Amino acid sequence: MPVERALVSVYDKTGLTEFARQLAALGIEIVSTGGTARLLRDAKITVRDVSDLTGWPEMLGGRVKTLHPKVHGGILFRRGDAGDRRETAEHKIVPIDLVVVNLYPFEATAAKADLTPEELIENIDIGGPTMVRSAAKNFESVAVVTDPADYVAIAAEIAGHGEVSLATRLELARKAFALTSRYDGKITTELERLSAVNGSIELAARPVLPARLQFALTRRQELRYGENPHQRAALYTPSGSVSSGLAAARQLQGKELSYNNLVDLEAALALAGEFQRPAAVIVKHNNPCGAAEQGTLVEAYLKALACDPVSAFGGVMAFNRPLDAATAEEVAKLFVECIVAPGYAPAALEKFAAKKNLRLLELASGDSAQSGADWELKRISGGILVQEQDRHELAESDLKVVTRRAPTREEIDAMLFGWKVCKHVKSNAIVFARDGQTVGVGAGQMSRVDSVKIAVLKAQLPLAGSVVASDAFFPFPDGVEEAAKAGATAVIQPGGSVRDADVIASADKSDLAMVFCGVRHFRH
Repeated sequence: MPVERALVSVYDKTGLTEFARQLAALGIEIVSTGGTARLLRDAKITVRDVSDLTGWPEMLGGRVKTLHPKVHGGILFRRGDAGDRRETAEHKIVPIDLVVVNLYPFEATAAKADLTPEELIENIDIGGPTMVRSAAKNFESVAVVTDPADYVAIAAEIAGHGEVSLATRLELARKAFALTSRYDGKITTELERLSAVNGSIELAARPVLPARLQFALTRRQELRYGENPHQRAALYTPSGSVSSGLAAARQLQGKELSYNNLVDLEAALALAGEFQRPAAVIVKHNNPCGAAEQGTLVEAYLKALACDPVSAFGGVMAFNRPLDAATAEEVAKLFVECIVAPGYAPAALEKFAAKKNLRLLELASGDSAQSGADWELKRISGGILVQEQDRHELAESDLKVVTRRAPTREEIDAMLFGWKVCKHVKSNAIVFARDGQTVGVGAGQMSRVDSVKIAVLKAQLPLAGSVVASDAFFPFPDGVEEAAKAGATAVIQPGGSVRDADVIASADKSDLAMVFCGVRHFRH
């Protein structure tokens, strides 16, 4: 399929002049519209106006310019079909072999702070997606280019072979339909911001949970396997968007990542992002088995490890600071599956180089050590559950003292730290903490008192003088009694049980300080 004529109409003009110049040098006629045509003429490239091709001027303020049979007939006609050839000849329709189109920046426009309803609507591209879909449907005859990143390869292929191969046209068609699918999905969601009020259109904020959710995803990476070796798995990222967070992290060394690696790394990264001072988090099977926030990264790591060094073996780690040489020296003493951090000192990389299987991931520049997703999704049979991310941040002013004894300054600091960790432990969650360090973690039990007992059982450090954070209220006094027996002196919990009075009385009996924070952090 030789390329003799190209229709070029783009909003993003990155690299376009050079690409069009290469096409013109190959003898390809360029048909264009509006600002694109002006840009190419200013660059001394010969251009034929679409209006010259169709015999009709641009109309309705530019809304109608390519929506014409001589455009779509030229794109859609099947070169190998005798009937199509006869009809296009009868109506003097010339073939368009290459369609170079990208779309109005609807998503960027929708994000503007001073957006009006009229501006939102006018930035819904109609002609562009229509040409893209036409060309993609007829990929057996036509090549469609929607991404400026493809210009160099397409120009080289035409220069080398006089055509774009069928395999390339098919892949370009897939890419084109992915673009229009995502584009329409964004429009669908954004139109929920509009409402008809007294005969006029008004614009509101985006609904937290829109009536329709559209996801366009592209496979970024095949993984070693899923949760188990017999399950296949892959990482997908939003199509057409710049990846961020863990999905954009660069792997510097180590074996191929598995599904479980990424799930655990995300859990560690989300917790590390809770802290302002240097912090280290160790996760095993999606639960933190140690976390600490200290004056230096190496101190944070050593205190995180001391919480449960047995469980830390074979775990994953996240840091909220670039990994320095001193911390790497200590980490290298332990068998670790994966580490994610905002960066690595050269000496740290040198230290880890001997551990060939250790996976090191570096966050993309500017990313923080936390998840950036708007929603959490969980599949059930026949549907998807969607909820907001749990981004609640507890302030000291939110704490309500409910016992006779008020907590000390040290206990308040420890409770606020423990509460941050507790938010990331599977329910029922109990965290013993002291001085910016976890000293006992109980996770995922069916009764709260059992989580307390497990946290005590697994503790490797003395619990005397520690505080306890509970992700939900204590339904009975037994959990508080077990914590007091282990040496805890203060408790932070949401409150709200019908037996709160009994629980408070138990705390008073043991001279515990207890605060209610009024918010729950279940994590299933």
